[in-house]
Amino acid sequence: MSTELRDRYTELRDRFFALSSGGAPPEEVGRFRAEVDATCGGAVTTVDGLAVSWHPTARFKAVRFVDAERLDEDVREWFARPIEDAQYLAAVFADPHELSFRTFENILPLDRVFADVPLEFVLDGRTEIAEGAFAFGMRVPDATRTGLEGLDSLDLYVPPLNSGSRGGERFIFHSALLAEALTGAVAKAMPEALMDGFSHVNPVFRCNRFEPGDANFHRHRDTPYRDAARKQASRYTVLLYLTGGSGADGPVLDLGGAGALTEIPAFTCVVFDQRYEHEGAPYRDGRKVFLRSELVFTEEHVGDDPEIGALFSKACYLTGESVFAPELARHADDYYNRVAAAHWNGLTPGDGAEPFVHKRFRGVEFVANGYDFWFAKGDGITAAECAAITLLDYFNCKIGDRAFRDLCEADVVEAADAEWIPGFLADRRSSSAVPPFDKSALFPEPERPDDGEIPCCGFHMGGVSNYDMTRNADTIGRYTELQEKAKQEVMPAPILLLGEEVVLDPDRFVVEGNLVHVLGKDALTPVNFAACQGPDIDPKIFVGTERTVGAVDVLVPPILFTETADLFHLRFDFFRNSWTVGHAQSEVQIPMIREPEEEDFFWDDEDWDEDDDEWDEDEDDEETEEDEGEDESDGEPKD
Repeated sequence: MSTELRDRYTELRDRFFALSSGGAPPEEVGRFRAEVDATCGGAVTTVDGLAVSWHPTARFKAVRFVDAERLDEDVREWFARPIEDAQYLAAVFADPHELSFRTFENILPLDRVFADVPLEFVLDGRTEIAEGAFAFGMRVPDATRTGLEGLDSLDLYVPPLNSGSRGGERFIFHSALLAEALTGAVAKAMPEALMDGFSHVNPVFRCNRFEPGDANFHRHRDTPYRDAARKQASRYTVLLYLTGGSGADGPVLDLGGAGALTEIPAFTCVVFDQRYEHEGAPYRDGRKVFLRSELVFTEEHVGDDPEIGALFSKACYLTGESVFAPELARHADDYYNRVAAAHWNGLTPGDGAEPFVHKRFRGVEFVANGYDFWFAKGDGITAAECAAITLLDYFNCKIGDRAFRDLCEADVVEAADAEWIPGFLADRRSSSAVPPFDKSALFPEPERPDDGEIPCCGFHMGGVSNYDMTRNADTIGRYTELQEKAKQEVMPAPILLLGEEVVLDPDRFVVEGNLVHVLGKDALTPVNFAACQGPDIDPKIFVGTERTVGAVDVLVPPILFTETADLFHLRFDFFRNSWTVGHAQSEVQIPMIREPEEEDFFWDDEDWDEDDDEWDEDEDDEETEEDEGEDESDGEPKD
């Protein structure tokens, strides 16, 4: 990158944060947005699977904050650290088209902010607002108050994804220290009869800010937290009001008519049963800042309704699709609210039309709602191929450098039910877009080692004319070792991304009756083959990367499907009951034996001991250990 271009990007980055602080004339903001839209630039690293840039561009516009230690060391300094009181947080810019249900929210680690803050809480003056709903005064030391009030000044706020149904701004953070301090205070303050099985306060908090004139946080239910493995679920919402005020035209907090608060003093704690549908309003004449979490209880006997999981799957899918079609956001919000209510009252039918997304991907026509996926049949298209596209779509996997959903043509259809879909797809034909692939072609058998005269040492190799170092036993051994490591990542993967091409391994899609089983392995980690250079000739310098393969490995429940003469109908219940499942996408480098370049044989004269005509082994060992340590730290993700 040229100095001129680097300076331009730096100026663009800094102007973004200057304008984000507010107060700039609208025309200046408009000019800046136009400049960003005209700026091209690629990602420099990835975080949580998202490609990120260190400055805004036409593609990378969604700002997020991450622990700077998680960024590659060679580009870390380029990223701004605009939070004065949390310099460990770096600002990155992501492509919103790449977001999926795993990355919708940016959860910030803030325990470092509270590390030196004495967190002490006493909740007193309990007042019952409604059955199962209480308000408390919070008595805290000055240092605790200052630490909590400082959250607002961090200015980590971003507009929420569901901004259409709620006003204000928020950010989400994790603090085990804050949760632990609140756990003890709540346990002492709440009625003992309601706390049977109480475990802890959820360490994930939402910090919300509303200014006078902002829209209300519309009537909704909080979706309960659930951890089936630990047999835990939340029952109560906790709100910590850091500022006080009164409502302009009505209650500041309305629990669906069961109870309300028209005025809230600063440092008030409100706890209410999550069955309550509620609505929040901004203060009349001041900033409203509050934290939200929940009380988690041990739940030994919790049943599951598969229809709730299906609806939640639709809500997550529509949230991702709303990046492209904003009108879907209101449907996603409705689904989330129905799911939250269903945890307590059972699932009720929805009102009005249901949204569907009609998509075209490289000749394949399908309709989806996040749980059901209907595919038009055509020449050669199989249930396995439909399953592969379902996974690529649901997880919004990247193909090359573009997200799957960005590669699709799509339009939204609202209808009373799904009866229209078979006839709609019957008029369309699909052609194969995900062909089968023999992965063994990526791993040719190693050649036989060269049996020629072996040189006495690497330095004098040039004197042996009939010996090919690229075919010696050590090099072939190194190639075989790295090939086996790559096989461990590639061979179990059902889907491979070869640049812009998507292929599947038909053996990893097992069709039994009306189920498609997708075979994979439990987890993937990045595989890197790093050549290590030193004064002696190492077989590693003859082994390079032939190509980089994206391996999509999944751990998912079976995909149910039915087949008619014109279509495949797949049902993908990713949130099947409370089954914990996951997916991962990684890049695997396929090794090849290559001819070495001149620079591979470069050595530093300081490493050569002219007196005894040999390498200084002590210096070489020290340098190699340092180099290998740096390679390891660069190649491994940092927590």
